[in-house]
Formats: sequence, structure tokens, C-alpha cells
Amino acid sequence: MVYNRLMQKPRQLERIVKGVANHRRIEIAILLAKRPELSVIEIAEALEINFKTASEHIRRLALAGLVMKRSDGSAVRHALSPRGRSILKFLRTLE
Repeated sequence: MVYNRLMQKPRQLERIVKGVANHRRIEIAILLAKRPELSVIEIAEALEINFKTASEHIRRLALAGLVMKRSDGSAVRHALSPRGRSILKFLRTLE
């Protein structure tokens, strides 16, 4: 029982690390830091990537708790979560 609680934290950290373990996801995070509230289409166009690719990377960022989604009529808007901003700040220290 105690072991399971101790393992939750490392697994949560693993999910976060995997969330940013791709150059496209880092690019998306940087873009959302500069221009929050973008749709998948706007992100795909800004980064010149396929819609499906952008959608999958955003999904993984959201699963890691790094991106928040908000419905806006028929569109879904995306912004960095507080955790996403913290991770991006950390990544910038590695440059």
C-alpha cells in the first residue's frame, strides 16, 4: 500500500517528462506561451505541420497536464497550464 503511494509520484513525473519528450511538443508549448488560446488548426498552420500530427501532440501534452483545453463554440482552444509554463521555464534553463 505504501509502495503504491510512493510510486504514484514517479509515474506522474514520467507522464510529464514524456509529455515534452518530443521537439514538436516543445515547439507547441513555446507557441502557446507566446500565443495562448489557439485551435489545433492555428497551431498546425503556425508550425507548418499536419493537422493530425498537431492534434496528437496536443493530446499528449494535455494528458501530461501541460496544456488546458477550452471549448469556444465549435472550436477547442488550447493554452499552457501552470505546470506547462513551469516545465517550459525549466526547459529554457537547459539551453
